[in-house]
Parts: sequence; structure tokens; C-alpha cells
Amino acid sequence: MRRLLLHPAAKPLVFAACLLPFAWLGYGAFADALGANPAEALVRATGDWTLRFICIVLAVTPLRTLTRTPQLARFRRMLGLFAYFYVVLHLLAYAWFDMGFEVEEIARDIGKRPFILVGFTAFVLLTPLAATSFNRAIKALGARRWQLLHRLVYLIAGLGLLHFFWMRAGKNDFGEVAVYAAIVAVLLGWRIWNAARSARLQRPRNGRLPLSG
Repeated sequence: MRRLLLHPAAKPLVFAACLLPFAWLGYGAFADALGANPAEALVRATGDWTLRFICIVLAVTPLRTLTRTPQLARFRRMLGLFAYFYVVLHLLAYAWFDMGFEVEEIARDIGKRPFILVGFTAFVLLTPLAATSFNRAIKALGARRWQLLHRLVYLIAGLGLLHFFWMRAGKNDFGEVAVYAAIVAVLLGWRIWNAARSARLQRPRNGRLPLSG
């Protein structure tokens, strides 16, 4: 598995796999296979895939730790950029199909509807993460500041869930929301547990008195 993850073809294959939802939606739009309301299907599908990719990004660190495959980390930036790619598509689909690219109407809608405001805030916060997902940005910011900035992904995941929850609240349909919430809770809970465990392991070592002689 580790050799496969390091193979030169691994990244292109992951890249192609990440494009499959986009290709399927494009085919569905071209073939008129998106149901009775294609515009709504495109808006919702791009939003769903944004949240899925955020979950995938959050899953990389637990998976590479639990499976002892640090090679998984080499795909994390690509997966994060695809999360941004799909959120841009989601925003464009909303701006086009729902608002007709009327900037004033979009601004009014963002201020009027809380779930739109929350979703737009998540997009704004995700933008600097995408813009700094390059080696030059890491060098410019410094590793510590870059890591602090990219911890915004936890807040973004929460905002994405809240956006999804409010969107489904109108139809009283929370089944899928609960699934995503459980996934995010497990992934963030693992991080909290792992950080607490690391702190417990380091405390005796740091607190040990030096031996004389």
C-alpha cells in the first residue's frame, strides 16, 4: 500500500477520481438526466460534494496515523483544493440559477437568509486556505502561522454543517445531516483525544527531576 501511494501515477489517479463527480454532473446536465429540476440538483450536488471533500480532508490525518501510512499526507492539499473547487461551483450554481448573477440580489439574499450567510462565510474562510496551499505560501507565512491558519478547516466544517442543517430544516429532513454531523464529530473527537493523549504522555517526561551525579 505504501509503495502504491508513492507511485508517480498515484496523484494523477486521485486527481481523476476527484473529478468524477464534476464529470457526472456535466454529463447529467448535457443529457438532461438530473431530474425535474436540474438547476436545484446542480446547486445541491455541488454543495454535497464540498462537504464530502471537507470530511475526506479531515479524515487524512486520522487514517495516516491509525494505519501508519504517512504517505497519505501527500494527497491532503489536493483534496483540500478540490473542496474549494466544488464550493466555487456551488456558489456559481447558486448565483446563476437562483439569482441570475444579480449582484445586488445576491448581497440582499446573503443578508436576509441566515443559512446563505453561513454558507458564504464558510466560502470566504476557505478561500485563504486554498490560496496558501502551496510551498511558497508555507515559506512566506512560516510553518507555525500556516498551521494556525489551516486550522480554520474545523470552523469551516462546522459552518458547512450548519448551512446544510438550515437548508434541510425547511423540509424537516435531517437524516443526511445527522450522518455528516456524526462523521465530523468522530474526526474532530479523534483529534481532541489524540491531543489529550499526547499531552499525558509528555507530562511525566517534561516534569522529571534531573538525576544528580
